[in-house]
Amino acid sequence: MTVEQDIQRQLAAAFAPDYLAVVNESHQHSVPANSETHFKVTLVSAQFEGLRQVARHQRVYAALAELLAGPVHALALHTYTGSEWHDRQHLAPASPECRGGSKADR
Repeated sequence: MTVEQDIQRQLAAAFAPDYLAVVNESHQHSVPANSETHFKVTLVSAQFEGLRQVARHQRVYAALAELLAGPVHALALHTYTGSEWHDRQHLAPASPECRGGSKADR
């Protein structure tokens, strides 16, 4: 199972999402080919009702604690309630381009 699949499985089990998208964005960063270290997660769940973004993110971090301690280096989170997702017309923000670089380039 890939890291991306592990993230999907764990978030689906923890949040019973209305919508879940996990995108491996590692190729946009200075990492070896075929890496699974940088991810974008868009998660829509009724469990986020009444929670601020920080509390939502904390719950996602707790659900993914083992992966965050290991293979996952970066996680862009976009967490919404069903009505927020509807108001956004089912669109998550685009990820910015990586501005970092390899330590070897310095």
